[in-house]
Amino acid sequence: MDYTKLPKNIYSGAYKAGHCQGIAVDVKKGFVYYSFTTMLIKTDMEGNFIGSVNGLLGHLGCITMGDDGLVYGSLEYKNDVIGRGIIKSLGGGIEIPDRFYMTMFDVDKIDRADMDSAEVMKAAYLDEVTQDYLAKVTLADGTVLDHRHGCSGIDGTALGPDFGAPADSRKYIFVTYGVYSDNSRADNDYQVILKYDVDELKENSAVLKQDNMHDVGPAPRAKYFAYTGNTNFGVQNFEYDPFTEKYWMAVYTGKKPGFRNPPMFALDAKISPKRETLTGVYPEMTGDVLTLDSHGTEGYSFPHGSTGFAAIGDGYFYVSHHGRADDCSLTNVKLYRYENEDFTLME
Repeated sequence: MDYTKLPKNIYSGAYKAGHCQGIAVDVKKGFVYYSFTTMLIKTDMEGNFIGSVNGLLGHLGCITMGDDGLVYGSLEYKNDVIGRGIIKSLGGGIEIPDRFYMTMFDVDKIDRADMDSAEVMKAAYLDEVTQDYLAKVTLADGTVLDHRHGCSGIDGTALGPDFGAPADSRKYIFVTYGVYSDNSRADNDYQVILKYDVDELKENSAVLKQDNMHDVGPAPRAKYFAYTGNTNFGVQNFEYDPFTEKYWMAVYTGKKPGFRNPPMFALDAKISPKRETLTGVYPEMTGDVLTLDSHGTEGYSFPHGSTGFAAIGDGYFYVSHHGRADDCSLTNVKLYRYENEDFTLME
């Protein structure tokens, strides 16, 4: 495919919703999908509106295109500042539990505006995330901290091979924790990544009734840690790129002294996890730690990607540039090429 002939800019349209959280691009069928926090939008590659899924009462985050034609995305319901802000934006008066899900959208069915999620979406409950979010951690001095590993829920979602496995091997769905920004604690300097079997997610999923949420879902196949330093709400967008053989992590920059706090990191997908004692975590525990690429914790200065980042092949990416207009959210999805250790805008 000649990627240079693809549209250089795709406009999403403007919507009364939260900002764009992620994008998924199906180059073969010619569609783009956008997560706008409480809704999923579908357009063609020219930006013409096809349809939407509305009415989510939680935070639909990063999304990714599955090889099976489904779009997968993280979905969180919680009663923190983000969750309460979403409920307020929807008019308030709604009580929701703290729960976390991996969604799967049958996007071929999206053909009109304002579809109900029950028509096209199933969800698998992620108990591991829920338990870490609800956990309380007692330090040696008796201080009690909320949320194990600083877990604020989930966001980044990617499809790709396991770490250390051949690039053409079995693919898994990975989901990254959101992590609260907190300079006063030492146990939140890792990105936490769960690995799920795609078939197990689909087999252990159900239509999500938001007034009676189910707890159907599989256990993760693995739990990985990536030492980057604390970032603000963890990995916003997670994406595997077979061209670079890296998992890219776009983040909201951290604030901890002693770290470089860049807006993007990359994990070397070719290197298997190593069992290590986790730095700063109490009580002491070991974990499977992943390896950053040659940029290490210095990361990359590329300022975009936290609202949408999709690898489409041969080192080309579509990247979201979010914006606002007339009290609506929008994004312009722009074509980039990765070369010489940097992302070049195609114009």
